[in-house]
Amino acid sequence: MLAAVLTVFAQVALAQSYPASAELLLGKDYRGPKVATPRDAQGKPLLTGYWKLLHEPGKPDGNLGKDLPKFKLPYSAQGQQVLHDNLTKTVDPEARCIITGIPRLLTSVLPFEILHTPKRLGTFHALSWHRWVWLDGRKQEEDPDPEYLGNAIGAWDGDTLVIDSVGFRDSADGRIWLDDNGNPQSVQAHVVERWSRPDFHHLNLTLTYTDPLYYTKPVTYKRSWVLGGPGESLKEFSCEWNTPWIVNHLEPGPGVIGANGNRGYGPNNQLLPDLPFGSVDSSRGTAYWLFRPNKPKPSDVPPPPATAAKR
Repeated sequence: MLAAVLTVFAQVALAQSYPASAELLLGKDYRGPKVATPRDAQGKPLLTGYWKLLHEPGKPDGNLGKDLPKFKLPYSAQGQQVLHDNLTKTVDPEARCIITGIPRLLTSVLPFEILHTPKRLGTFHALSWHRWVWLDGRKQEEDPDPEYLGNAIGAWDGDTLVIDSVGFRDSADGRIWLDDNGNPQSVQAHVVERWSRPDFHHLNLTLTYTDPLYYTKPVTYKRSWVLGGPGESLKEFSCEWNTPWIVNHLEPGPGVIGANGNRGYGPNNQLLPDLPFGSVDSSRGTAYWLFRPNKPKPSDVPPPPATAAKR
């Protein structure tokens, strides 16, 4: 019975993809009675939950420059050169199933989960990536090994959890982007996230990105999420499902970025990917990354045989 229901859902999602995507992926602001913030034994807010983005009309998702004039980041000369390489030479690292980094994961339109424990906080994302943030009072290493998600430690500033991350990989190696639009990130990047949960249903982030190698000044990025409904959670996702086709056929760069600052997911610059956007077993799904028009995809329904077409 469940398999039949899922099959029907997938057919509906493919036939009417955008409404289904918006309904399942985006959050709707909670308008009910205010419920107090959950707290731990020390009285600090607990951030655990399944969080759905409160999309801001007129602002692009997947773009760290969403609040800047013309959505343009303050590139240095070196940053401009690496940006050019990302746009013209690099196939989207996320599409190749390379670990998606921070802050890119936090600019995504997709829901994510937080598991908050006394010693560690984990963020778990829709493409099967995750990171751990240490909350045990340790300090940053002086020379940490570069990581896609950086080396993160957290500490409380009142009721705000401050996550400090350094030690990132560099876009110059063609394996990490700052955001969906192909903006570059360097080994000198420093990310400070300030997380707050003002009540049970809402989660807010103010992120400051500092990168003296590729940008001339820090960038501040803000967004908010709403708690998902009962029973909602991340689903299995097979990142490698389309990888062979992508490596051989996907064009370099993020695709066309519209005047609205959004690369979009389809020829009409749609804000959300079609559903389903991944497959674990044998069901065919429209891949999350294959947003360019007029390109055959492994998820396309096969055309009818030539003999059948002539009948």
